[in-house]
Amino acid sequence: MRSGGLGIAATATLLLLSACVSPGGERPRDAARPQQYPSEPYRAPVRDAPRQPVAAKPLPPVAVAPPPANTASARSAGVVAGPPVYTLPISEERAAAALGAFRTSCPALTRRTDSSGLTQAADWVGVCSAASGVQSGEARSFFAQYFEAVQVGDGKAFATGYYEPEIAGCRTRQPGCETPVYGRPTDLIDVDLGLFSDTLKGKKIRGKISGKSFVPYDDRTGIEEGALGNGRAPILAWAADPVELFFLQVQGSGRLRLPDGGTIRIGYDTQNGRDYTGIGALMRTRGLIGPGQASMQGIVQWLHNHPAEGREIMRENKSYVFFRIMPGPPQGAMGYAVTGGASVAVDPKFVPMGAPAFLSMDRTDATGIWVAQDTGGAIKGANRFDTYWGGGDDARAIAGGMSARGTAFLLLPVGTLARLQAERPRE
Repeated sequence: MRSGGLGIAATATLLLLSACVSPGGERPRDAARPQQYPSEPYRAPVRDAPRQPVAAKPLPPVAVAPPPANTASARSAGVVAGPPVYTLPISEERAAAALGAFRTSCPALTRRTDSSGLTQAADWVGVCSAASGVQSGEARSFFAQYFEAVQVGDGKAFATGYYEPEIAGCRTRQPGCETPVYGRPTDLIDVDLGLFSDTLKGKKIRGKISGKSFVPYDDRTGIEEGALGNGRAPILAWAADPVELFFLQVQGSGRLRLPDGGTIRIGYDTQNGRDYTGIGALMRTRGLIGPGQASMQGIVQWLHNHPAEGREIMRENKSYVFFRIMPGPPQGAMGYAVTGGASVAVDPKFVPMGAPAFLSMDRTDATGIWVAQDTGGAIKGANRFDTYWGGGDDARAIAGGMSARGTAFLLLPVGTLARLQAERPRE
């Protein structure tokens, strides 16, 4: 699961620092000491420069009346027919990658409740059955035959990017590795408010018990200053750089590269219940970064060059992510592995989880079929997407500068729009 989405298109850079390795899973006696921030400016490596995109001209959206303000779901935003799927500029290569991701999602699609209100589990049974038999070279034809394009609201889309970062770390605390990577605290409590009132169904909060009261959990500042001491949270490993760990938290999953060349893969477990704040917007508003520095790479560079001010800015994002050791590749909110270049994070109130979407954007790399397999704290509203690019230098370069605008069409099983229109109340 994406921890906070990527409104600033932030991704972590690779920082190689030396440290020794010892068996993991143990909690050092001094684990409660506050994390250390570097006092010297850090120079981001040249390889982290965001990739320059190839411009493209998006397809125009279907002209509709402006959707109502503060719509809560795709149904309330309004849904209209898009162009025939066979007319969309879909490459066979992108279609094949999306088909693989779609097949992975099918077991959940055919049994889950769609919170967007657009589809029913039964809608996906026939489509998923057909997907299992598609042969090589037939992916584009499959989507054209079994899906229809629909536009939610005005169709005007905005897409950012995320990837699986790799940062330097070690298994035990030592000089050069002094930032703890926490697992889920033992005293963090999830509360389903819907159990207390039907009017609060779907709403949850997190906190802790203090005396006889349920109170908010410690924020980022408190945690970084040692609030999780005395065994309140396990330490899974130690990161070499708090800035890199901050952005790994934004991503929601990643890898720690150990000095011996091995890795520890960690993934999102939960967070402290505090609201996510994108620091990129704060820095732009305060004039700390200019237009040419608004990429992830520019933000990371500024934070490293201004360690004291950077620490305080990062602490304005009170949300703090706790991880777990992952035995396999990163998983999205559906519980399935996400696929670079095919999976996308969405707001499930506006896009059915597991459904394909076609994005026609102002840059070629973001244009194509994507499958909704993840969510993110900052990915809210209709036609908001966060594209996943996998791991490695290329993924970091693309995701770090991803900021694309264009048009979005959801791909739903043929017949879905007719059913939705028949269910619409007569005026």
